[in-house]
Amino acid sequence: MTAPIICFGQQPCGFFPKRFLVAKIRTGLRLQREIGGEIVFFFHDSDHDPRETRTVLRHHKTNEPAQHNFAFRNSTQRKFSPLYLKGILDGWQEKTARQLPNYISHRLLELFKKSSAANVADFCLEIYRQMGLLDTIRVVRSSAPDFRQAACQVPEFFVDVPHEGEIVRARFINGALKLHHGGDSFVTLPQTAFTKEQISPTRDTRLRWMQSVVHCSHYISGAGEKDYLRPEKNPEIIFINRDPIDRCDEAYTELT
Repeated sequence: MTAPIICFGQQPCGFFPKRFLVAKIRTGLRLQREIGGEIVFFFHDSDHDPRETRTVLRHHKTNEPAQHNFAFRNSTQRKFSPLYLKGILDGWQEKTARQLPNYISHRLLELFKKSSAANVADFCLEIYRQMGLLDTIRVVRSSAPDFRQAACQVPEFFVDVPHEGEIVRARFINGALKLHHGGDSFVTLPQTAFTKEQISPTRDTRLRWMQSVVHCSHYISGAGEKDYLRPEKNPEIIFINRDPIDRCDEAYTELT
């Protein structure tokens, strides 16, 4: 028998990780202590939704929550570029660092100020690692060309293509590349050839695409994932609910 592969997935979810991601990590570590094996973090940095990186912090004195997010280099990147290509606006890190002492410890602030990553996904991952959350965990990125090349084909997907001087994540629908502008509004992009290294999955095809490379034996799911994972279509995987955690959508600000 092969050793277990314990997996969980998540988009970059704030420049300090949301607490539900930490709950998945803790669940993975607990399960590893029980059954052994390896833990894999499927870092879905191919997603493009800028809302994913909203970071909710509580004020030291008032305990009131405040929402923070990256400032992006332009509107095209903010709306349509994948997270691994969303560039961080010059000056954002310094401006945000001046606000953070009201919300986080001095040690965590120093980690934030030391990050040198130029894009959103790299910045998040660097902070998570500096916080000690991923010390024994293998990170697999959905943006990695070798991962995409090795992954299976899926019927529903996005394609990273040039548009207005940027790379955007366009949905492939009925043979056409489209950008979603809200509601029922889509803009069709010019036809262009693309390869597997430009493809990333939709929400409903993500698990199959990931599993074709990772081959996990156990998958730790969050509350929102249960609606579309369809365990009955993946009988080789044992699905585990992540351990509960309070204020799950807020940022985790403790150091390991």
